[in-house]
Amino acid sequence: MILQTTVAQARRLLIAVLCAASFSAHADLRILACEPEWGQLATEIGGDLVTVKSASAPGQDAHHIQARPSLLAQVRRADMVLCTGAGLETGWLPVLLNRGSNPDVRQAPGLFMAAEQVERLEIPATLDRADGDVHAMGNPHVHLDPNRVITISQQLAERFATLDPDNGARYREQQQAWQAAFEPNVAAWKKQAAPLEGLKVISYHRTWAYLLDWLGMTRVDELEPKPGLPPTPSHLADLVGKAEKEQVRLILYQPINGDKAPNWLASRTAACAVELPFSPGEEDTDTLTSLYDTLIQRLTSALQACERGKA
Repeated sequence: MILQTTVAQARRLLIAVLCAASFSAHADLRILACEPEWGQLATEIGGDLVTVKSASAPGQDAHHIQARPSLLAQVRRADMVLCTGAGLETGWLPVLLNRGSNPDVRQAPGLFMAAEQVERLEIPATLDRADGDVHAMGNPHVHLDPNRVITISQQLAERFATLDPDNGARYREQQQAWQAAFEPNVAAWKKQAAPLEGLKVISYHRTWAYLLDWLGMTRVDELEPKPGLPPTPSHLADLVGKAEKEQVRLILYQPINGDKAPNWLASRTAACAVELPFSPGEEDTDTLTSLYDTLIQRLTSALQACERGKA
């Protein structure tokens, strides 16, 4: 009788352990991503262990997001809030985190700032409000350099493992598999972009700093007279002479910038305007890989077309 009771207890314990293991293997780490690029990276690294929501839509200006009730509800349920950081979301993220009443995501490990995991470009030596919308912690748009994204993916997998230690090994394995598939593309993109090396461009905003740095391109100036301020007739007129003097070949802009100013400058110089997607989800891109594919293809095709059309 005692033996039967012991066996029965052992069976119940085994069932309990198996159920717990099964639940752990299918844990649902709830992530609220501030921008689509980080939501996509979290999905690609986390796989079926994570559920990802995004606070902003592809192509939306991440400087200006409303702390609407639906976002507050997602903050309350989140295990992680995953953002760019480096001051990009300063205007709305603190409000969202405070009103969301979830202390677990107000700081690490529940709060993950991607740009703060890597070296940043354009950190100003001094700050002056007269200089426009300058980020004190440097240019935040680090997702436009795939090498930095690899580093961020490694740190993100470790953070997932911290929040969900039972599945830590799986997060690391999935990141390693993702990196093994992703890295050969980086070399291929760089080879495909070889004609762009040394090319001088004008951009609408300082959006593309990391893309240009990765590909060896040079930004001569911006269509904005100061970061965050719209182009003015006098500044555009000055850019005509500068574009000719510096032999600028391309003018880069996002869909949210509109094409009026880029096309105006292109019509008066030897440069050609090219619209580029900024985040996965724009322009038929749905992954980080397809985003870089599209960026390289757009840039190289625009240069070829410009050289033929304005020769």
